[in-house]
Amino acid sequence: MAGNGRSSFLNVALKSTRRWLMAVAVIVLLAMLAVMGLRQWLHSRPHLPLAEWLPSSTAVLDDRGHLLRLTLAADEQYRLWTPLNDISPLLVQAILLHEDRHFYLEPGFNPFSLLRGAFKTYVLRRHPQGGSTITMQLARLLWRMDTRSPAGKLEQIARAVQLELTYSKDEILEAYLNDAPFGGNIQGVGAASLVYFNHPPSDLSLPEALTLAVLPQNPSLRGKIDTDRANPFLIAARNRLFQRWRLHHSAAQSVATLFDLPLLMRRSSQLPFNAPWFVDQLLAERTVAAALRRNGSSSMGNYWLHSTLDLRLQRMLERQVTAYVRQNRQQGINNAAALLVDTRDMGIKAMIGSADYFDTAIDGQVNGTNAKRSPGSALKPFIYGLAFDQGVAIPATVLRDVPTSFGPYSPENFDGRFEGPITVTQALIRSRNIPAVDVAAQLSHPSFYGFLRTAGVSDMAPEAHYGLALVLGGGEVTMQEMARLYAMLANQGVLQPLDMLAGAKGIEQTPDSAKGQGTRLLSASASYMVLDILRQNPPPLLSPTGQPSRLPVAWKTGTSSGFRDAWSAGVFGPYVLIVWLGNFDGSANPALVGGDTAAPLFFNIVEALKAANPGLGPLPQTIPARLRQVDVCLSSGALPTVWCPRRGKSWFIPGVSPIKVDTVYRPVWVDKTTQKAVCPPFDSTRNERKVFEFWPSDLQQVFAAAGLARAKPPQAASCQFNGNPVAGMVPKITSPLMGSVYTLQLSDPTQSRIALTADTDADVRAIYWFADRSYLGQSEVGQPLFWTPDQPGTYTLRAVDDHGRADSREIRVAAVP
Repeated sequence: MAGNGRSSFLNVALKSTRRWLMAVAVIVLLAMLAVMGLRQWLHSRPHLPLAEWLPSSTAVLDDRGHLLRLTLAADEQYRLWTPLNDISPLLVQAILLHEDRHFYLEPGFNPFSLLRGAFKTYVLRRHPQGGSTITMQLARLLWRMDTRSPAGKLEQIARAVQLELTYSKDEILEAYLNDAPFGGNIQGVGAASLVYFNHPPSDLSLPEALTLAVLPQNPSLRGKIDTDRANPFLIAARNRLFQRWRLHHSAAQSVATLFDLPLLMRRSSQLPFNAPWFVDQLLAERTVAAALRRNGSSSMGNYWLHSTLDLRLQRMLERQVTAYVRQNRQQGINNAAALLVDTRDMGIKAMIGSADYFDTAIDGQVNGTNAKRSPGSALKPFIYGLAFDQGVAIPATVLRDVPTSFGPYSPENFDGRFEGPITVTQALIRSRNIPAVDVAAQLSHPSFYGFLRTAGVSDMAPEAHYGLALVLGGGEVTMQEMARLYAMLANQGVLQPLDMLAGAKGIEQTPDSAKGQGTRLLSASASYMVLDILRQNPPPLLSPTGQPSRLPVAWKTGTSSGFRDAWSAGVFGPYVLIVWLGNFDGSANPALVGGDTAAPLFFNIVEALKAANPGLGPLPQTIPARLRQVDVCLSSGALPTVWCPRRGKSWFIPGVSPIKVDTVYRPVWVDKTTQKAVCPPFDSTRNERKVFEFWPSDLQQVFAAAGLARAKPPQAASCQFNGNPVAGMVPKITSPLMGSVYTLQLSDPTQSRIALTADTDADVRAIYWFADRSYLGQSEVGQPLFWTPDQPGTYTLRAVDDHGRADSREIRVAAVP
């Protein structure tokens, strides 16, 4: 009976135990579900990202990953936020192995570690051990808690649970890796890797990763660097961790010899300070952009800034500028700036804001590439580019370099002389002022002022403030604005913003360029013609090697009024280079002449870049589809007649360029004895035909003043006849037919070609065809010229032969689907 009693008692006890265990299991399960639900709810609630709990430094890198500058965070710490995915897995595994192997299993604290730490600290009276998990250490860093007392430890545990309920494990680990102490004022693996090993944490070797893993446990002792090498305490701790590492990674034996090598480490005082003007501007613009984003987004973006700057090119330009200023100091040259831009992606490759960043005498910390200065003649290429697009001129057009008044404005040339007739090409190369002002006065839609406004030139006064003086540097631009304009020529007339960050558009953006499309300011044809002229501009000096560079350079100089600014700007290979010399206080110096002082430095830099990169050459360029070449009479820039003695080629844009037949060289029948003009019919025994140059009176005066007087044509004879003054039959247009209506097929305009033909006299070799003011091309006698109208409308067609005789007729072109 006693046995049965004991058996029934055991059964009852077992049943009671089962019920108790089931109740405990249900309670635990419900608690876990509640915790999970609470955690999920807290995760879904808005909360401050851990990346923003503490301020971050910024690392600015060049286009090859070289460190330009590492800034201090707002609290004077080097702390560089780095995403977990950009941290070497070696370092992450080493941290977990050394600090908290059960991190992903813990609820924020480890009871066993805490009990063990308390027992050793308070019972055995050994060196204090906290037993903190990674989450608890992060809580201490974020809330800056004193955890040496039991109350402090309890608060730390509570904050750790709060973190676990609010953030994911990866977010907590990422924050710890970015906020842990690594010696001195260095916090986080991003800053520690850059400072100590000069590369990002993604590139750490195993010895470097294990070194960083043991630093947070005793940063004040292990982080001391006296001889550019890791101290013995740090090496010993790292090697102990490596022994544990080998137990979990069998492949580690193959790299064991690396741990016998000295470990070089850099001190924070040895951090680089490269390209200071570039970095200052980049950080300033990034600060402004971040401030603008704060209302719409809490994210401050990436703190690793991969810039477009090439440190190798930056140092090369710095050496050239420093040497040039030193060599020319006796002329009063104390300051210079230079800017190099890659036209392919508009990235700034080098920026020299002054001759010496640390020279207070010249205000060296001022960024000269962003300073407003008078450009002198450096903007003239864009006047002629507009003229090409607006049908005002072609490169061979002959302009007048004579004393001229434009209302109250009477410009003069830099040398005080006048050269008479001069082509657009020579006027631009030789930087003649009067022809440029004359051309600018003919511009409209846009005017030169409107062009600069569209190009984004900032802080411009109203157009009336400048008048035509704007052509000669009456306004002000920055070197960066100048670089955009010259890069626009290289990019076939499309203006794009400069870039400082790799893969990100824009320092300054127009509405169109902000979309990455750019803004078209000139046609591809006009841009090509301008660059073609500038490439003909001869360098002022031989290169440093004693031979002129074979690298084509399209360049221009500028000198401001009063000798305050000397410029040289140009395009070569894939680059745009802008050079400026002057003084930031605006003081004058007679040596500040673009061709004498800025151009030599410009070509010194070009030659240095060529020497460092022998493969540097011009980018492949195709002639724009609309651009054509035409024969011209060199003296007038017009289509040659049979009497033109010197002929050449010039670019023109069909349907746009204003080409007419030459009228300078004209035949006149004169009496052989008196040399006076006679009337027809002509008698070859008593009369002869002579060709004279018919120059306007103002140009005749310039020729005479230069000792180049031209023979005066005879006074025209009073002849009683009607018709063309040149003897012979005028052309007679045979196609198109007079009064006819021609159709333009909108779906395929190429099927709407109109044949242009004309009957001519026997002495004619070529016929020039015009539609209104636009030159269409030339045809040989008996051969048609095919023309496709651009749009429907009424056109006046003219056929002019090479003797200047002409016929015209009006036709109408109607559109059909």
